[in-house]
Amino acid sequence: MPETSRTLVVKVTAGADAPERCSQAFTVAATAAAAGVPVSLWLTGESAWFALPGRAAEFTLPHAAPLPDLLDAVLAAGTVTLCSQCAARRGMTGADVLAGVRIAGAAVFVEEALADGAQALVY
Repeated sequence: MPETSRTLVVKVTAGADAPERCSQAFTVAATAAAAGVPVSLWLTGESAWFALPGRAAEFTLPHAAPLPDLLDAVLAAGTVTLCSQCAARRGMTGADVLAGVRIAGAAVFVEEALADGAQALVY
């Protein structure tokens, strides 16, 4: 796949509560990043827990790529954002999250999702 000027914005709302949906979101984001597509992965709802060190390693799904590998791929080539409201509800701060994860709110998500050339997916 050639590099593109389009950006992929992936919002994942599921975590261990819906493992297949969660894994699909991380897989799509990591695959796009590996292909050179600019990617912004948003952790919301139950996926917010994966912004904490070690939490992705606790996630398992048969026949799926390890979540820590997918998360690392997106962190290395794209942007990972923890929803500010989701973080607040779970008592998380910037000091708690993995290096490279930013905390931002709905206004930033809307800005990214509506930018020229953006494609937003919600899982």
